[in-house]
Amino acid sequence: MSETNTLEDLAQLQTEGDAPASEQRVYERKVDDLGRAYATGKRKDAVARVWVKQGPGNITVNGKDHTAYFARPVLQMILKQPLVTAAREGQIDVVCTVSGGGLSGQAGAVRHGISKALTHFEPELRSVLKRAGFLTRDARTVERKKYGRAKARRSFQFSKR
Repeated sequence: MSETNTLEDLAQLQTEGDAPASEQRVYERKVDDLGRAYATGKRKDAVARVWVKQGPGNITVNGKDHTAYFARPVLQMILKQPLVTAAREGQIDVVCTVSGGGLSGQAGAVRHGISKALTHFEPELRSVLKRAGFLTRDARTVERKKYGRAKARRSFQFSKR
């Protein structure tokens, strides 16, 4: 192995190791026989299985319309964020089943699943969704209860007498 003495030598080594632009990672389209892309989304204790396909823009969650399942407008907005960011609202049908956790966690799980399924359906959307932070799984979960405490951090009530 040759010796590296100057910054130019180091720059030379770096350029040799870099892959040319033509060899950059290329993501393939992953679609089943029916033209659907599938992905799993997770958030807190909720897990969502999501199928995405070309269509008029219907979003179905557990057999119901998304406005009936997620009644709060904030949760509906969370659900649509990937489609709005990718400018595909009204062009793509979403069918998903979600279980576990509460409504907020389920909405986050469906958003994560939609984002991943969109990248399988249209790989060129990956950079837009990645930049918006929708492809990153939110790892925050409930902290476990500790012994000698009432909850994870709350102590039992202190009594002087």
